[in-house]
Amino acid sequence: MNPTQNLWSQLLADLNDPNLQWQLLAVLACIVAGWWLSRVLVRRLSASGRTAGGTQVSLGRLLTPLLVLLFIILATRALSSFQSVGLMRVAIPLALSYLLIRAVFYLLRMAFAPDGRVGVILQTVEQALAALIWAGVALYITGLWPEFVDYLEQTKVPVGRHHESLKVLLQALVWVGVTLVLALWAAALLEQRLMQLDSMHSSLRAVLARVGRGLLILVAVLISLSLVGIDLTVLSVFGGALGVGLGLGLQKLVSSYVSGFVVLLERSLSIGDLVSVEKFSGQIVQINTRYTVLRASDGTEAIIPNEMLVSQPVQNFSLSDRNSRVSSIFKVAHGADVERLLAAIPAVLARLPQVLANPEPSAHLLSMSPEGLEIEAAVWVDDPYKLRGSVQSAMNRALLTLLH
Repeated sequence: MNPTQNLWSQLLADLNDPNLQWQLLAVLACIVAGWWLSRVLVRRLSASGRTAGGTQVSLGRLLTPLLVLLFIILATRALSSFQSVGLMRVAIPLALSYLLIRAVFYLLRMAFAPDGRVGVILQTVEQALAALIWAGVALYITGLWPEFVDYLEQTKVPVGRHHESLKVLLQALVWVGVTLVLALWAAALLEQRLMQLDSMHSSLRAVLARVGRGLLILVAVLISLSLVGIDLTVLSVFGGALGVGLGLGLQKLVSSYVSGFVVLLERSLSIGDLVSVEKFSGQIVQINTRYTVLRASDGTEAIIPNEMLVSQPVQNFSLSDRNSRVSSIFKVAHGADVERLLAAIPAVLARLPQVLANPEPSAHLLSMSPEGLEIEAAVWVDDPYKLRGSVQSAMNRALLTLLH
């Protein structure tokens, strides 16, 4: 008997079998055993410190249906020697489809939502894939799968000058989707591992992650095209035309992409640096392949093409040393005791909690004018992006108290 074509009939026959309760108990026992064993294994891995919190949840979601499937297969083989196991034969493709859905969800979320934020589009795609998988399982159980495959083979779709069967087109879409998702999942896993290497510079980790992602996607596309049956030599003409198009019409875009890799490789800029480019200044919060994001002290963000970071002068206030000088300038009358004031200012500013002890605070007489004597008080801080505003206010208040 062909189990593919007789699962439904076997299930209907077992519904009138008095031994059906043993199959129900066996399926229930397999589900409980798989759930319990997966929790035990995940806890042991968590206690050993080999997996992170998010990895534990994903591992548990994949391990539970896998163990349930294995237990059901073993129980089916054991009970088949004593009685009919039509119900358990139906449970096998159901458990397999549930495992497949969990695996697909895991790969999609690792590839497109590694931070855990699942958007509406990704949820819709997951629901559509789950519906297709359950529909295929229903066709398999009812024995309609061979007829469905024959229908796909006989249905022809015009593709250019040729006519291809719907089965071939669906297989091509499946292979392309599978290879791309696997490539994106591998790229996300590679980026996660690289970001955990504290011994490697952050810029080098970022560029390796982006290069690895691009290479994996390229390999996935080439493999999927070869699996579909497309001759890769056809891509040589397309590659030549693409090169001409990039050279003529996409000079700025390509220059920004290349400049992004140059910035990451030479390590002249890193995330967290304070820079100034033309009229834009702020802290670097992102270095992407095409652009860099600067966040100013007031919270506004500027998107700077990477070409500007290579072709124009860039002021980096924290390239080799993050310490920054904060100053306050004021005027006093000509009759003021300047020497006493210049000696008292450093001692007053040194008591501020954010001020560094080395270099020490300083005070200088900058200029003399008919309006009065111009004095500058300066201190040094180790995080100018976060402390500049608060230190400036604290300095002015301390100086005002001293002057009074």
